[in-house]
Amino acid sequence: MTLTAPFSPARRTISGLRWWIAAVLFASTIINYLDRQTLSLLAPFLKTQYHWSNTDYAYIAIAFRVAYSIGQTLFGRLMDRIGTRRGLTLTVAWYSLVSVLTPLANGFYSFGFFRFLLGAGESANWPAATKAVSEWFPRQERGLATAFFDSGSSVGGAIAPFIVLSIYFRWGWRPAVAIPGVLGFFWIILWRKMYHPPEEHPLISDQERNLIAADKRDVSSATHPRPRWRDLLRLPQTWGTIIARALTDPVWFFIADWFPIYLVAKGVDLRSGFLAVWVPFIAADLGNFFGGGASGWLIRRGWSLGRARKAVVIFGGIGVMLLIPTILTTNLYLITTLFGLATFSYAAFSTIANVLPCDLFPSESVASVSGVSGTAAGIGTIIAFLLVGHYSDLRQSTATHVFDPIIVVAGLIPFLGMLLVLPLVRNTKATRQGLVREI
Repeated sequence: MTLTAPFSPARRTISGLRWWIAAVLFASTIINYLDRQTLSLLAPFLKTQYHWSNTDYAYIAIAFRVAYSIGQTLFGRLMDRIGTRRGLTLTVAWYSLVSVLTPLANGFYSFGFFRFLLGAGESANWPAATKAVSEWFPRQERGLATAFFDSGSSVGGAIAPFIVLSIYFRWGWRPAVAIPGVLGFFWIILWRKMYHPPEEHPLISDQERNLIAADKRDVSSATHPRPRWRDLLRLPQTWGTIIARALTDPVWFFIADWFPIYLVAKGVDLRSGFLAVWVPFIAADLGNFFGGGASGWLIRRGWSLGRARKAVVIFGGIGVMLLIPTILTTNLYLITTLFGLATFSYAAFSTIANVLPCDLFPSESVASVSGVSGTAAGIGTIIAFLLVGHYSDLRQSTATHVFDPIIVVAGLIPFLGMLLVLPLVRNTKATRQGLVREI
């Protein structure tokens, strides 16, 4: 008599599950940026309706940035403690609710209050997504995966004018703010269904699980406890990561939040320059994939991880200086082209800035380092916005040259960041001790 094992159906898996996870993070970033772009797109109209100066608008934008800056560090640490799945569920629900309630605002202070609350909720997206990439992707794919989710910011910024301004011209600013906020609630349903750590995901194949596990070279937490803040801040690699974002993100946020106002200052009617508003975002989207793809390609060609990442940093730091020639022209097409090339270069640099925590740090520190670098970027953005609002108001009499000094500085700051990042991101004694990964 022959005994046969009972029939056991094959376990259902999803091929390339990690890229589906990246796609869900990409969708989160789109919604995140769609919600935040409502104010910058509506700013030229709200300034007239509520009699705001550029300085008034800067303070409202800064309210968002203050909460966003504080939240990056706090939520980064929280993500390392409670996990990405639970953490993003809570924060996306928070900022979606705030977006839906923002139409209750009726003036300067209430707008500032709601933007503060929005910034707090939205601050978790990048630390959480960076942590998810570190958990799900091998090193040769992290750059492209980071580019994928980060490109959602460009896509969200690019589609926002079509959605927000279309709603505004038909129904007014309140529906233009509230309707995009509803999308986050639908996203949460998808997120809860799709995201689990790779070690316990029910739909991951054994082949993919083994691929991810084989690449992980983290030092055991039993040997090295979770690093304290002061331990992390002693490392040059931490400061290289902080500077990479602190001296690039403020330039992007200036473009994202001030570009419509800048075009109006240059004499452009937003109705006729409608398409120009989204070109920098599309260019940044392409730059994300260029930065992630190019560094991954160089690694496959035999370049070391650090050398491949730094090559893209050099490209980005130089390319952002293409902002500077825009001070010499009022031609919409030339301005748009130069801003597009500059944001393409910025996004390549930014992709590397976002992937560095994954490259350099053990998984239990990734979101923390990503968060503190985001806080530094937020502080830089707050300072930049204060200066932009103040000096653009002082220069109103210069007509189309209102923003010239600001544009020159914006073109030079990422170049300075490039010069500082290159010597800081390197292998050191801490690498040999296993405190940071080899790059």
